[in-house]
Amino acid sequence: MPRTSVRGHRFCGDQAGTAAIEFALVSLPLIALCVAALQTAIIFFAEQQLQTATRDAARLLKRVTGDSGSTALSAADFKAQVCARAGPMLDCQGLMVDVQSVASFGGAGFTPLTLTYDATPAVTNNWAYDPGQAGDVVIVRVMYNWPVFGALLGIGLSNQPGDHHLMAGTAIYKNEPVA
Repeated sequence: MPRTSVRGHRFCGDQAGTAAIEFALVSLPLIALCVAALQTAIIFFAEQQLQTATRDAARLLKRVTGDSGSTALSAADFKAQVCARAGPMLDCQGLMVDVQSVASFGGAGFTPLTLTYDATPAVTNNWAYDPGQAGDVVIVRVMYNWPVFGALLGIGLSNQPGDHHLMAGTAIYKNEPVA
């Protein structure tokens, strides 16, 4: 009996590996917290870039500035203008542009757009492009599916299939007649 208590006492008194075990237990949540903070900051920065690019490119459509000249921009030209202003963080192939016009602000639909996906998952929506006429209210929405890393660590930043976070930039304005 004294021999068993001596062995148990030696085992409980040995502190050689406790720091490594404690670090192993704490490191995963610490790494997940650091990854989540970094990813959140990057998403906010990229989303602000997208919003600024959307606002700046929408000015080209606005009739009051006359920036678009006598001919209106095509959907591909407008997307290229957004891409040129979005910066290097966003892949231009992933930009989704939706431009709709209505007669008045009261007729504008401010409900979020719903994305549909196929099995890969790739977005299958067909987006509208109607910059409107003089006097119309125009709603410009530019969306981008940002890939989220760290999903295996339990970071809940993805809100779309395939571990993506949907970012959107919006501009609403009224077309004015160009004199």
